[in-house]
Amino acid sequence: MPLPEPSAVAAAAVAVGQAAPVPPRIGLVLGSGLGDFADQLSSAVRLPYSQIPSMPTSGVAGHAGVLHVGEVGGQRVACLQGRAHAYEGHPDSSVVFGACLLAELGCEAVILTNAAGGIDPKLRPGALMLITDHLNLTGRNPLIGPVQAGRERFIDMTHAYDLQLCAAARRAAAAKGIALDEGVYAGLLGPNYETPAEIRMLAALGASAVGMSTVLEVLALRQLGVRVAAMSCVTNLAAGISTTPLTHEEVQQTAADARERFVELLTAWLTEIGH
Repeated sequence: MPLPEPSAVAAAAVAVGQAAPVPPRIGLVLGSGLGDFADQLSSAVRLPYSQIPSMPTSGVAGHAGVLHVGEVGGQRVACLQGRAHAYEGHPDSSVVFGACLLAELGCEAVILTNAAGGIDPKLRPGALMLITDHLNLTGRNPLIGPVQAGRERFIDMTHAYDLQLCAAARRAAAAKGIALDEGVYAGLLGPNYETPAEIRMLAALGASAVGMSTVLEVLALRQLGVRVAAMSCVTNLAAGISTTPLTHEEVQQTAADARERFVELLTAWLTEIGH
């Protein structure tokens, strides 16, 4: 079954609830090199993924594998510091397990973040991009298979990225004077970076940026009725646009360089959601 077993997710939520009894309202997933935001949480409870039943871990640098539950921007937040990826060999049920756990913990909305390669010429390394839509080109979908009790088979994805949450991001960026681009995220399986021909194809399809995560999590969360928003940190120019070889080290370094703006905007975004 592509989605995780409800009993496994429930057991994980019980373990988290024992350590952090006050339920979170907002969930966050922090992508490659973006995990430092979790340090902003006050009165935080920190649980390594290894202490959460059935919680998959990531072997990718920049994904610490720790769940933080605390306060930031006036919100009670559960923050996943890292995620499992399909390209690591994880089944869909593991890739979306963390997102499903956030829903089980009571999160009404989840903000997903990722590192992405810039396709749109206006997106330079370090740019922050609000995701307004996506292309699922992974060849995978966690909704395939038997429909679990209480869930819909056919999910409307017209507004996969919640309009009110996106509006809150724009207001937060304007208030802080932080440039926030917008665009379509293309999710591919990876782990290799794309060829120049593939990037030209993605540009023709309307993609602004490309990465190897997020889209499967969005599908799972929308089936669960959770509101979703997402933001990319553009950490490199895509193949054929970049004049240098693409490396994960570049991804991590650029994310680190954008840390201050990323933290400031995400904190303001959470505050705006509370308003």
